[in-house]
Amino acid sequence: MAERALSTPLDETFQRYLQDKGKGRGGDGGNYRRNAARELGRFADWADGERGPDHWSGIVPDDGNRAPAFEDLDERVFREYARHLAGDRGLKQNTVQTYYRYISAWCGWCVNEGYLEAHYAQRASATAPLPEDDGRKPGDQQAWTSEQRHAITRYVDERARTTIERYTTLPPETDQHERQRARYEALKTARDRALVFVLAYTAVRVGELLRDPNDPRRRGVRWEEISLEDGSMDVYRKKQQWDAASLPDPVISPLRSYRTLMDPPTDRWPVFPTFGQRTLATLVRDELADRGRRPAAIDERRDDYARDLLLALEEDIRPPSLTTDGARTVLQRLCDAGEIDVDHPKHDYLAPHGGRRGMGEVLVRAFGYTVAARYLDNSEEMVRERYSHIEAGELGDVATEALDEIDSLPGSTT
Repeated sequence: MAERALSTPLDETFQRYLQDKGKGRGGDGGNYRRNAARELGRFADWADGERGPDHWSGIVPDDGNRAPAFEDLDERVFREYARHLAGDRGLKQNTVQTYYRYISAWCGWCVNEGYLEAHYAQRASATAPLPEDDGRKPGDQQAWTSEQRHAITRYVDERARTTIERYTTLPPETDQHERQRARYEALKTARDRALVFVLAYTAVRVGELLRDPNDPRRRGVRWEEISLEDGSMDVYRKKQQWDAASLPDPVISPLRSYRTLMDPPTDRWPVFPTFGQRTLATLVRDELADRGRRPAAIDERRDDYARDLLLALEEDIRPPSLTTDGARTVLQRLCDAGEIDVDHPKHDYLAPHGGRRGMGEVLVRAFGYTVAARYLDNSEEMVRERYSHIEAGELGDVATEALDEIDSLPGSTT
Protein backbone atom coordinates (compact mmCIF):
# COMPACT_ATOMS: atom_id res chain seq x y z
CA MET A 1 0.00 0.00 0.00
CA ALA A 2 1.22 3.49 -0.79
CA GLU A 3 2.66 5.48 2.08
CA ARG A 4 0.41 8.38 1.07
CA ALA A 5 -2.70 6.30 1.67
CA LEU A 6 -1.54 5.09 5.08
CA SER A 7 -0.90 8.63 6.29
CA THR A 8 -4.18 9.99 4.95
CA PRO A 9 -6.42 11.32 7.75
CA LEU A 10 -9.63 9.31 8.02
CA ASP A 11 -11.96 12.27 7.64
CA GLU A 12 -10.39 13.26 4.31
CA THR A 13 -12.15 10.29 2.70
CA PHE A 14 -15.59 10.95 4.15
CA GLN A 15 -16.82 13.44 1.57
CA ARG A 16 -15.89 11.28 -1.40
CA TYR A 17 -17.43 8.21 0.22
CA LEU A 18 -20.65 10.08 0.93
CA GLN A 19 -20.82 11.35 -2.64
CA ASP A 20 -20.48 7.80 -3.91
CA LYS A 21 -23.31 6.68 -1.63
CA GLY A 22 -25.52 9.75 -2.02
CA LYS A 23 -28.37 10.27 -4.42
CA GLY A 24 -29.11 12.93 -6.96
CA ARG A 25 -26.73 15.10 -8.95
CA GLY A 26 -23.38 15.24 -7.19
CA GLY A 27 -24.46 12.64 -4.63
CA ASP A 28 -25.70 15.33 -2.28
CA GLY A 29 -29.05 13.78 -1.34
CA GLY A 30 -30.52 10.73 0.28
CA ASN A 31 -31.27 9.55 3.78
CA TYR A 32 -28.46 7.00 3.71
CA ARG A 33 -25.92 9.74 3.03
CA ARG A 34 -27.27 11.84 5.89
CA ASN A 35 -27.22 8.94 8.36
CA ALA A 36 -23.81 7.73 7.21
CA ALA A 37 -22.38 11.23 7.59
CA ARG A 38 -23.66 11.39 11.15
CA GLU A 39 -22.13 8.03 12.10
CA LEU A 40 -18.82 8.75 10.39
CA GLY A 41 -18.64 11.99 12.34
CA ARG A 42 -19.21 10.10 15.58
CA PHE A 43 -16.60 7.52 14.64
CA ALA A 44 -14.08 10.28 13.84
CA ASP A 45 -14.75 11.96 17.19
CA TRP A 46 -14.29 8.64 18.99
CA ALA A 47 -11.09 7.87 17.10
CA ASP A 48 -9.78 11.29 18.11
CA GLY A 49 -10.58 10.65 21.77
CA GLU A 50 -13.54 13.04 21.95
CA ARG A 51 -16.06 10.27 22.68
CA GLY A 52 -15.96 7.34 25.03
CA PRO A 53 -15.01 6.98 28.70
CA ASP A 54 -12.82 9.52 30.45
CA HIS A 55 -9.69 7.40 30.10
CA TRP A 56 -10.14 6.99 26.33
CA SER A 57 -7.61 9.08 24.38
CA GLY A 58 -8.29 7.86 20.86
CA ILE A 59 -6.46 5.60 18.44
CA VAL A 60 -3.43 7.80 17.71
CA PRO A 61 -0.33 6.79 19.68
CA ASP A 62 0.46 9.03 22.63
CA ASP A 63 3.50 10.47 20.87
CA GLY A 64 1.53 11.27 17.73
CA ASN A 65 0.34 14.88 17.46
CA ARG A 66 -1.94 14.44 14.44
CA ALA A 67 -5.43 13.43 13.32
CA PRO A 68 -6.38 9.73 13.18
CA ALA A 69 -5.13 8.19 9.93
CA PHE A 70 -5.37 4.87 8.14
CA GLU A 71 -2.08 3.72 9.59
CA ASP A 72 -3.87 3.66 12.97
CA LEU A 73 -6.59 1.25 11.85
CA ASP A 74 -6.68 -2.50 12.36
CA GLU A 75 -9.25 -4.99 13.52
CA ARG A 76 -8.57 -4.16 17.17
CA VAL A 77 -9.70 -0.57 16.56
CA PHE A 78 -13.01 -1.73 15.11
CA ARG A 79 -13.39 -4.23 17.93
CA GLU A 80 -12.95 -1.40 20.42
CA TYR A 81 -15.49 0.74 18.56
CA ALA A 82 -17.98 -2.12 18.54
CA ARG A 83 -17.45 -2.42 22.28
CA HIS A 84 -18.00 1.35 22.61
CA LEU A 85 -21.34 1.17 20.75
CA ALA A 86 -22.49 -1.93 22.62
CA GLY A 87 -21.69 -0.26 25.93
CA ASP A 88 -24.07 2.62 25.26
CA ARG A 89 -27.10 1.60 27.31
CA GLY A 90 -29.25 4.12 25.49
CA LEU A 91 -29.01 2.15 22.24
CA LYS A 92 -31.12 -0.86 21.37
CA GLN A 93 -29.48 -4.00 20.02
CA ASN A 94 -30.60 -3.41 16.46
CA THR A 95 -29.52 0.24 16.63
CA VAL A 96 -26.00 -0.79 17.65
CA GLN A 97 -25.89 -3.17 14.69
CA THR A 98 -27.15 -0.45 12.36
CA TYR A 99 -24.65 2.16 13.52
CA TYR A 100 -21.77 -0.27 13.17
CA ARG A 101 -22.88 -1.22 9.64
CA TYR A 102 -22.39 2.39 8.50
CA ILE A 103 -18.79 2.28 9.66
CA SER A 104 -18.27 -1.19 8.23
CA ALA A 105 -19.58 -0.06 4.84
CA TRP A 106 -17.11 2.83 4.82
CA CYS A 107 -14.31 0.42 5.76
CA GLY A 108 -15.20 -1.80 2.79
CA TRP A 109 -15.14 1.24 0.50
CA CYS A 110 -11.70 2.15 1.83
CA VAL A 111 -10.44 -1.33 0.91
CA ASN A 112 -11.73 -0.92 -2.64
CA GLU A 113 -10.15 2.56 -2.88
CA GLY A 114 -6.77 1.32 -1.69
CA TYR A 115 -6.62 2.95 1.72
CA LEU A 116 -6.80 -0.33 3.65
CA GLU A 117 -5.40 -3.77 2.91
CA ALA A 118 -8.27 -5.68 4.51
CA HIS A 119 -11.85 -5.21 5.62
CA TYR A 120 -10.96 -5.10 9.29
CA ALA A 121 -14.46 -4.11 10.41
CA GLN A 122 -15.92 -7.41 9.21
CA ARG A 123 -13.44 -9.73 10.88
CA ALA A 124 -14.90 -11.98 13.53
CA SER A 125 -12.76 -10.55 16.28
CA ALA A 126 -13.93 -7.02 15.39
CA THR A 127 -17.64 -7.82 15.43
CA ALA A 128 -17.53 -10.09 18.48
CA PRO A 129 -18.56 -7.35 20.99
CA LEU A 130 -21.66 -6.45 19.00
CA PRO A 131 -24.92 -7.67 20.55
CA GLU A 132 -26.70 -10.46 18.77
CA ASP A 133 -29.65 -9.50 16.64
CA ASP A 134 -32.67 -9.57 18.92
CA GLY A 135 -34.78 -11.13 16.20
CA ARG A 136 -36.74 -8.01 15.40
CA LYS A 137 -37.30 -7.45 11.72
CA PRO A 138 -38.45 -4.43 9.77
CA GLY A 139 -41.85 -6.08 9.92
CA ASP A 140 -42.01 -5.30 13.63
CA GLN A 141 -42.74 -1.72 12.68
CA GLN A 142 -46.13 -0.25 13.38
CA ALA A 143 -48.97 -1.47 11.14
CA TRP A 144 -52.36 0.21 11.05
CA THR A 145 -55.00 -2.27 12.11
CA SER A 146 -58.35 -2.44 10.33
CA GLU A 147 -59.96 -0.68 13.30
CA GLN A 148 -57.37 2.10 13.24
CA ARG A 149 -57.64 2.50 9.47
CA HIS A 150 -61.42 2.81 9.70
CA ALA A 151 -61.19 5.21 12.65
CA ILE A 152 -58.73 7.65 11.05
CA THR A 153 -60.37 7.60 7.60
CA ARG A 154 -63.82 8.06 9.13
CA TYR A 155 -62.61 10.99 11.22
CA VAL A 156 -60.89 12.86 8.35
CA ASP A 157 -63.84 12.16 6.04
CA GLU A 158 -66.40 13.60 8.45
CA ARG A 159 -64.15 16.58 9.15
CA ALA A 160 -63.65 17.35 5.46
CA ARG A 161 -67.33 16.94 4.64
CA THR A 162 -68.26 19.39 7.40
CA THR A 163 -65.84 22.13 6.36
CA ILE A 164 -66.57 21.74 2.63
CA GLU A 165 -70.31 21.94 3.24
CA ARG A 166 -69.82 25.00 5.41
CA TYR A 167 -67.83 26.71 2.66
CA THR A 168 -70.08 25.76 -0.26
CA THR A 169 -73.30 26.80 1.52
CA LEU A 170 -72.19 30.28 2.60
CA PRO A 171 -74.81 32.90 1.67
CA PRO A 172 -73.90 35.29 -1.20
CA GLU A 173 -73.58 38.28 1.13
CA THR A 174 -70.81 36.65 3.19
CA ASP A 175 -67.80 38.88 3.81
CA GLN A 176 -64.91 38.18 1.41
CA HIS A 177 -62.37 37.34 4.11
CA GLU A 178 -64.82 35.09 5.92
CA ARG A 179 -65.44 33.24 2.66
CA GLN A 180 -61.69 32.91 2.12
CA ARG A 181 -61.15 31.56 5.62
CA ALA A 182 -63.89 29.00 5.04
CA ARG A 183 -62.28 27.93 1.76
CA TYR A 184 -58.88 27.65 3.41
CA GLU A 185 -60.25 25.39 6.15
CA ALA A 186 -62.04 23.29 3.54
CA LEU A 187 -58.82 22.97 1.52
CA LYS A 188 -56.79 21.99 4.55
CA THR A 189 -59.21 19.31 5.70
CA ALA A 190 -59.61 18.04 2.12
CA ARG A 191 -55.84 17.79 1.76
CA ASP A 192 -55.56 15.95 5.08
CA ARG A 193 -58.32 13.54 4.06
CA ALA A 194 -56.73 12.81 0.69
CA LEU A 195 -53.33 12.28 2.33
CA VAL A 196 -54.69 9.87 4.93
CA PHE A 197 -56.63 7.87 2.34
CA VAL A 198 -53.60 7.60 0.05
CA LEU A 199 -51.37 6.45 2.92
CA ALA A 200 -54.03 4.04 4.17
CA TYR A 201 -54.92 2.31 0.91
CA THR A 202 -52.17 2.64 -1.71
CA ALA A 203 -49.19 1.24 0.26
CA VAL A 204 -47.03 3.91 -1.41
CA ARG A 205 -43.97 4.83 0.62
CA VAL A 206 -44.27 8.27 2.17
CA GLY A 207 -40.91 9.19 0.64
CA GLU A 208 -42.35 8.43 -2.79
CA LEU A 209 -45.37 10.61 -2.16
CA LEU A 210 -43.98 13.72 -0.47
CA ARG A 211 -40.89 15.90 -0.50
CA ASP A 212 -37.68 14.68 1.05
CA PRO A 213 -35.39 17.66 1.81
CA ASN A 214 -32.39 15.30 1.67
CA ASP A 215 -33.12 14.02 -1.83
CA PRO A 216 -33.71 16.65 -4.55
CA ARG A 217 -35.35 14.09 -6.83
CA ARG A 218 -38.16 13.51 -4.36
CA ARG A 219 -40.06 16.78 -4.67
CA GLY A 220 -43.53 15.37 -3.99
CA VAL A 221 -46.13 13.99 -6.38
CA ARG A 222 -47.83 16.52 -8.68
CA TRP A 223 -51.31 16.57 -10.19
CA GLU A 224 -49.85 15.83 -13.63
CA GLU A 225 -48.69 12.49 -12.24
CA ILE A 226 -52.14 11.40 -11.11
CA SER A 227 -54.83 9.90 -13.35
CA LEU A 228 -58.11 9.59 -11.49
CA GLU A 229 -59.72 8.06 -14.58
CA ASP A 230 -57.15 5.26 -14.81
CA GLY A 231 -56.76 4.94 -11.04
CA SER A 232 -52.99 5.32 -11.15
CA MET A 233 -50.24 7.58 -9.88
CA ASP A 234 -46.65 7.90 -11.13
CA VAL A 235 -44.13 7.91 -8.27
CA TYR A 236 -40.36 7.85 -8.02
CA ARG A 237 -39.76 4.46 -6.47
CA LYS A 238 -37.18 3.36 -3.94
CA LYS A 239 -35.43 1.48 -6.76
CA GLN A 240 -34.57 4.87 -8.34
CA GLN A 241 -37.01 4.85 -11.24
CA TRP A 242 -40.50 6.10 -12.07
CA ASP A 243 -43.30 3.60 -11.85
CA ALA A 244 -47.11 3.55 -11.71
CA ALA A 245 -48.82 2.91 -8.37
CA SER A 246 -52.44 1.87 -8.11
CA LEU A 247 -55.13 4.13 -6.69
CA PRO A 248 -57.89 1.87 -5.35
CA ASP A 249 -61.51 3.00 -5.27
CA PRO A 250 -61.53 4.39 -1.69
CA VAL A 251 -58.86 6.93 -2.71
CA ILE A 252 -60.47 8.28 -5.89
CA SER A 253 -63.36 10.26 -4.38
CA PRO A 254 -61.28 12.13 -1.75
CA LEU A 255 -58.71 13.08 -4.40
CA ARG A 256 -61.33 14.19 -6.93
CA SER A 257 -63.20 16.29 -4.37
CA TYR A 258 -59.97 17.85 -3.18
CA ARG A 259 -58.78 18.68 -6.70
CA THR A 260 -62.09 20.30 -7.56
CA LEU A 261 -61.92 22.44 -4.44
CA MET A 262 -58.30 23.43 -4.98
CA ASP A 263 -58.61 24.00 -8.75
CA PRO A 264 -54.81 24.28 -9.15
CA PRO A 265 -53.64 26.82 -11.76
CA THR A 266 -51.58 24.13 -13.52
CA ASP A 267 -51.09 20.39 -13.22
CA ARG A 268 -47.55 21.01 -12.04
CA TRP A 269 -48.83 21.99 -8.62
CA PRO A 270 -48.04 19.56 -5.80
CA VAL A 271 -50.94 17.36 -4.76
CA PHE A 272 -50.07 17.88 -1.10
CA PRO A 273 -48.63 21.41 -0.73
CA THR A 274 -47.36 22.68 2.56
CA PHE A 275 -49.76 24.88 4.52
CA GLY A 276 -46.94 26.29 6.63
CA GLN A 277 -47.67 30.01 6.91
CA ARG A 278 -44.05 31.13 7.31
CA THR A 279 -42.93 29.18 4.24
CA LEU A 280 -45.83 30.47 2.14
CA ALA A 281 -45.41 34.07 3.27
CA THR A 282 -41.74 34.09 2.29
CA LEU A 283 -42.51 32.37 -1.00
CA VAL A 284 -45.24 34.85 -1.94
CA ARG A 285 -43.17 37.90 -1.04
CA ASP A 286 -40.11 36.69 -2.95
CA GLU A 287 -42.03 35.62 -6.04
CA LEU A 288 -44.05 38.83 -6.30
CA ALA A 289 -40.85 40.84 -5.82
CA ASP A 290 -39.22 38.87 -8.63
CA ARG A 291 -42.20 39.79 -10.80
CA GLY A 292 -41.50 43.47 -10.24
CA ARG A 293 -43.98 44.29 -7.46
CA ARG A 294 -42.90 46.88 -4.91
CA PRO A 295 -42.99 46.03 -1.18
CA ALA A 296 -46.01 48.26 -0.50
CA ALA A 297 -47.91 46.73 -3.41
CA ILE A 298 -47.02 43.23 -2.18
CA ASP A 299 -48.31 43.99 1.32
CA GLU A 300 -51.50 45.43 -0.12
CA ARG A 301 -51.99 42.36 -2.31
CA ARG A 302 -51.44 40.03 0.63
CA ASP A 303 -53.94 41.97 2.73
CA ASP A 304 -56.59 41.11 0.14
CA TYR A 305 -56.33 37.44 1.11
CA ALA A 306 -57.01 35.72 4.41
CA ARG A 307 -54.19 33.24 3.76
CA ASP A 308 -51.11 33.32 1.53
CA LEU A 309 -52.02 29.92 0.09
CA LEU A 310 -55.10 31.45 -1.53
CA LEU A 311 -52.99 34.24 -3.02
CA ALA A 312 -50.52 31.63 -4.29
CA LEU A 313 -53.38 29.84 -6.03
CA GLU A 314 -54.58 33.08 -7.60
CA GLU A 315 -51.11 34.14 -8.78
CA ASP A 316 -49.89 30.63 -9.67
CA ILE A 317 -47.04 30.77 -7.18
CA ARG A 318 -46.32 27.08 -6.79
CA PRO A 319 -45.58 26.09 -3.18
CA PRO A 320 -43.33 23.21 -2.16
CA SER A 321 -44.83 19.88 -1.27
CA LEU A 322 -45.40 18.83 2.29
CA THR A 323 -42.32 17.02 3.61
CA THR A 324 -42.20 13.50 5.01
CA ASP A 325 -41.65 14.98 8.48
CA GLY A 326 -44.59 17.29 7.85
CA ALA A 327 -46.79 14.27 7.16
CA ARG A 328 -45.85 12.84 10.55
CA THR A 329 -46.85 16.11 12.18
CA VAL A 330 -50.18 16.10 10.33
CA LEU A 331 -50.92 12.54 11.42
CA GLN A 332 -50.02 13.32 15.01
CA ARG A 333 -52.42 16.26 14.95
CA LEU A 334 -55.22 14.20 13.39
CA CYS A 335 -54.80 11.28 15.78
CA ASP A 336 -54.90 13.62 18.77
CA ALA A 337 -57.95 15.49 17.50
CA GLY A 338 -59.73 12.30 16.45
CA GLU A 339 -58.76 10.48 19.67
CA ILE A 340 -57.43 7.52 17.69
CA ASP A 341 -56.28 4.76 20.02
CA VAL A 342 -52.66 3.82 19.26
CA ASP A 343 -50.67 1.44 21.44
CA HIS A 344 -47.15 1.14 20.07
CA PRO A 345 -43.77 1.38 21.84
CA LYS A 346 -42.28 3.81 19.31
CA HIS A 347 -45.19 5.88 17.99
CA ASP A 348 -48.19 7.15 19.93
CA TYR A 349 -49.89 8.09 16.66
CA LEU A 350 -50.50 6.42 13.30
CA ALA A 351 -47.14 6.87 11.57
CA PRO A 352 -47.09 7.10 7.74
CA HIS A 353 -45.21 3.84 7.22
CA GLY A 354 -47.86 2.06 9.28
CA GLY A 355 -50.42 2.61 6.52
CA ARG A 356 -48.22 0.79 4.01
CA ARG A 357 -47.46 -1.92 6.53
CA GLY A 358 -51.14 -2.38 7.32
CA MET A 359 -52.08 -2.71 3.66
CA GLY A 360 -49.31 -5.28 3.28
CA GLU A 361 -50.89 -7.40 5.99
CA VAL A 362 -54.30 -7.15 4.31
CA LEU A 363 -52.90 -8.16 0.92
CA VAL A 364 -50.80 -11.06 2.22
CA ARG A 365 -53.75 -12.51 4.13
CA ALA A 366 -56.18 -12.04 1.24
CA PHE A 367 -54.08 -12.84 -1.83
CA GLY A 368 -50.75 -14.28 -0.72
CA TYR A 369 -47.17 -13.11 -1.02
CA THR A 370 -46.90 -12.85 -4.80
CA VAL A 371 -49.76 -10.39 -5.26
CA ALA A 372 -48.75 -8.45 -2.16
CA ALA A 373 -45.18 -8.13 -3.44
CA ARG A 374 -46.38 -6.62 -6.72
CA TYR A 375 -48.61 -4.10 -4.95
CA LEU A 376 -45.94 -3.19 -2.40
CA ASP A 377 -43.23 -2.85 -5.06
CA ASN A 378 -41.01 -5.31 -3.24
CA SER A 379 -39.53 -8.69 -3.98
CA GLU A 380 -41.57 -11.68 -2.89
CA GLU A 381 -38.63 -12.81 -0.78
CA MET A 382 -38.60 -9.55 1.16
CA VAL A 383 -42.37 -9.60 1.63
CA ARG A 384 -42.17 -13.16 2.96
CA GLU A 385 -39.49 -12.09 5.41
CA ARG A 386 -41.32 -8.99 6.63
CA TYR A 387 -44.68 -10.70 6.97
CA SER A 388 -43.43 -14.06 8.19
CA HIS A 389 -45.55 -13.75 11.33
CA ILE A 390 -48.66 -14.21 9.17
CA GLU A 391 -47.40 -17.49 7.73
CA ALA A 392 -46.33 -18.60 11.21
CA GLY A 393 -49.82 -17.92 12.53
CA GLU A 394 -51.44 -19.77 9.65
CA LEU A 395 -49.15 -22.75 10.16
CA GLY A 396 -50.07 -22.68 13.82
CA ASP A 397 -53.74 -22.92 12.84
CA VAL A 398 -52.93 -25.86 10.58
CA ALA A 399 -51.07 -27.58 13.41
CA THR A 400 -53.98 -27.00 15.79
CA GLU A 401 -56.44 -28.41 13.26
CA ALA A 402 -54.22 -31.46 12.73
CA LEU A 403 -53.95 -32.08 16.45
CA ASP A 404 -57.71 -31.79 16.88
CA GLU A 405 -58.25 -34.26 14.06
CA ILE A 406 -55.73 -36.78 15.40
CA ASP A 407 -56.91 -36.48 18.99
CA SER A 408 -60.47 -37.17 17.92
CA LEU A 409 -59.56 -40.54 16.41
CA PRO A 410 -60.58 -43.67 18.36
CA GLY A 411 -57.83 -45.00 20.57
CA SER A 412 -55.94 -41.71 20.75
CA THR A 413 -54.44 -40.76 24.07
CA THR A 414 -53.80 -37.38 25.61
